[in-house]
Amino acid sequence: MRRLPPLTALEAFVQVARLGSVKAAAEELALSTPALSRRVQALERFIGRPLFDRKHQALEINADGQRLLDDIAPALDAMSQALENIQSGGNQLRLRLAVMPLFATQRLFPHLGALRERHPQLHIDIETTPHAVARLGEGLDAAIVLAKDIDPALYAHELDHDEVYLIGRKALMEPSQALASPADLAQHTILLHRDMVLAFEAWKEAVGLPDLQPLAIDNYDSGQLMLEAAAQGLGVAVMHASHFNEADDSRLMRLFPATRVESPYRYFFVCRPRALQTRAVRIFRDWLVGADI
Repeated sequence: MRRLPPLTALEAFVQVARLGSVKAAAEELALSTPALSRRVQALERFIGRPLFDRKHQALEINADGQRLLDDIAPALDAMSQALENIQSGGNQLRLRLAVMPLFATQRLFPHLGALRERHPQLHIDIETTPHAVARLGEGLDAAIVLAKDIDPALYAHELDHDEVYLIGRKALMEPSQALASPADLAQHTILLHRDMVLAFEAWKEAVGLPDLQPLAIDNYDSGQLMLEAAAQGLGVAVMHASHFNEADDSRLMRLFPATRVESPYRYFFVCRPRALQTRAVRIFRDWLVGADI
């Protein structure tokens, strides 16, 4: 058998190729950036040609690197599945799923009991990790993500199409708070989720104030924290209607309800096409679509 490069070098190469960033890949693998770079360089020495084009501080995968990634991805997926099968003894089906925390608590977890009753052999490892799409096939089987669109090379099923709401504490509508019209947002802080950075722009366009500048914009990576921050008066949250409705928080209200704004973002179930060949992914996908979550 031909000698193979170290698995750690292949793992480093795949992470950099999929994430497009040495720093992000190093964080995923819990390595320092220099250590990860050394692993990629070791693979390039083994192969005898570069796999990335070096541009200043960035790495951009080249044609040889893309060809290698496409060729080894199925083998790595198969290896991961084989290890999973031997660890479970063949008695369980296991799905490695990434999902955003607020979607999980509000829309997914209330229905998982029904899934367990129907498929007791299916067990789900759940992560709330960033870069979920880039990790598909490498530590993750599938993900539920919020995005404008999905890479056509992936399998994707749209789960909803929502509206953008501006959400604040009820006291904001009192005369002393001076929030009588959208223009008054210039005196308030806007709370934005990092995965919905264009949502406020869409809302401003809809109300005819594209140049409106709020007092400040605070960025969050947790929808639950955004709701709590809005309830505590820390700002006005820009979120999906479903999250406001599911929260059912008596401290909060929808601001300017006469304005209807379609969100540029949607929730998708995504996986690599090959993953649909595994029974765990198919069972979960079919249930998720049928359950109308």
